[in-house]
Amino acid sequence: MEMKTRKFIYLKITLLVGLIFNLVVGCDREPSDDSVLATYPKTAEVFIDAFSPGLEYGAFGNTLLTGFNVDTDVKYKGTASMRFDVPNVGDPEGAYVGGVFIDGGGRDLSGYDALTFWAKGSQSATINELGFGNDFNQNKYLVTMTNVPLATYWKKYIIPIPDASKLTYEKGMFWYAEGPENGQGYTFWIDEVKYEKLGTIAHPIPTIYDGINKVEDSFIGMNTTITGLSQTFNLGNGDNQTVSVAPSYYTFISSNPAVATVSELGVINVVGAGTTVITAKLGDVDALGSFTINSLGVFTPAPTPTRDPANVISIFSNAYTNVPVEYYNGYYAPYQTTQGQDDIHINGDDIIRYTQLNFVGTQFSQPTVNATSMTHFHVDIQVQEAMTAGDHIRIQLGDFGANAVFGGGDDTNGSVNYTNASFTNGSWVGFDIPLANFTGLSSRSHLAQILFISDGTISNILVDNMYFYAQPNAPTTAAPTPTVPAANVISVFSDAYTNIAGTNLNPNWGQATVVTQPLIAGNTTLKYAGLNYQGIQLGSSQNVSGMSFLHIDYWTANSTSLKTYLISTGPVETPKVLTVPTSGWQSIEIPLSNFSPVNLADVIQLKFDGNGDIYLDNIYFHN
Repeated sequence: MEMKTRKFIYLKITLLVGLIFNLVVGCDREPSDDSVLATYPKTAEVFIDAFSPGLEYGAFGNTLLTGFNVDTDVKYKGTASMRFDVPNVGDPEGAYVGGVFIDGGGRDLSGYDALTFWAKGSQSATINELGFGNDFNQNKYLVTMTNVPLATYWKKYIIPIPDASKLTYEKGMFWYAEGPENGQGYTFWIDEVKYEKLGTIAHPIPTIYDGINKVEDSFIGMNTTITGLSQTFNLGNGDNQTVSVAPSYYTFISSNPAVATVSELGVINVVGAGTTVITAKLGDVDALGSFTINSLGVFTPAPTPTRDPANVISIFSNAYTNVPVEYYNGYYAPYQTTQGQDDIHINGDDIIRYTQLNFVGTQFSQPTVNATSMTHFHVDIQVQEAMTAGDHIRIQLGDFGANAVFGGGDDTNGSVNYTNASFTNGSWVGFDIPLANFTGLSSRSHLAQILFISDGTISNILVDNMYFYAQPNAPTTAAPTPTVPAANVISVFSDAYTNIAGTNLNPNWGQATVVTQPLIAGNTTLKYAGLNYQGIQLGSSQNVSGMSFLHIDYWTANSTSLKTYLISTGPVETPKVLTVPTSGWQSIEIPLSNFSPVNLADVIQLKFDGNGDIYLDNIYFHN
């Protein structure tokens, strides 16, 4: 499949450089022919030949710090313009140019309806982002104009203000971010940056969720941020201009606050079961789009992983430190329909939700992952729809090879397919897949992708706890210490209790199993190596009819089948299937009623059968 190419600008603000200017404008200007200056021209000006009073400049992290200069040779009007030199791809001095122009004292921009400027480039290009409201702090009233077309001649640009009444104290006067065009750097200039009252900006059309009426199931404790916030204006010359708008410009409404509330920052918190519809207004205008939430009540999270972090390489899990991940949905064009990514947060747990699934990829190539010492891949998946025969999810791992580049000629991949029988609608299912099962994955030293492929047969899933791990061959910690009072216990094998006298832990029943009692962290443990079947002959018949449960702690890295039996005189025996392999010590409480028709007043033996190497401890009856 083809990967979609995007030009990303990372705006993690990590550095405020010392390019600070505080220059007083030395001349006044007449109004331009096509606009009327705002009421307060001194506070309206950002850059006209020089920085306006109080203005400071701060660069974004990882930018070319020498990329911004004042140019007295090239200008639209007056004596100077702002010049921005975009670096080439791979420039060690910086990946892009970008920064903010801040007035630390703040300005009242409520009398204006637009930020305007003139710009041109040394070549035709598309500037990634321009706007205002970025103040190196909360960016509460951030406005962004994206993918701005740039010509080789001077052209005027208008960024409308969504609701000027909000901007009574704004510090972020102007900001920008631009990277190389097709890998190559270039130069662009911006001049005559100022706020204006144009009076020709009309017909605002705000949206949430890009104007779509969205419907989703949810759970109590989930929180998510409203997306797709924009506003489109008519500029008076017939052109429409759309800008991305920060949530604080909006007023959000929940039709049923007992189900979900919305903060000023657009964060939805689901607080109860039921249905609510989230809508919004920007000023006096109703926003297009809505979000209908059907809260299903209390959410059951995926089981918390318990593996030793030293044996784990985590891609997505709150239980471990994750490696750097570029994305959890690459939105691969042109065939992918899958929506969603790591945007679900329930009671502090991050969860990936995919809808409209046909295929989707998670990528972690910067750097790639060396999993040669790992043995398994784990993932928890919850299907959220009814399934029929033929439905499936194929899990695919991709290795980018030594050049660490997708499609570089040395890629390999392998996949494992699971049919509908492997999943349960509305329940978490954990998969522990030996890496050797990913046929075709000839290398694991440069892993970079995980794909889920359903071909549209299964559309809606939740995903959690994606990680690679090394399965040790034996437990390194002892089984949990029992806490049931000894008076309520009949013990077969445990260091915590007095065991049934005369019990034979290795009777000769013709089995191939090798039985030993190794010490694990100082605790005596029963080991069955190469299990086919194995019995325990109790020292005397036991009446356990007054007990309620059989407790067993067990650990196995390689078993694919394991059963335990109670046996009474006759013999009468009944099995109980145990889930294998385990992800550490597994403690199980088996109701004794599950062993019917075994005579619980005359239990004489226990038996295990299956395969692999099994470690057992704390085998006892209790009530």
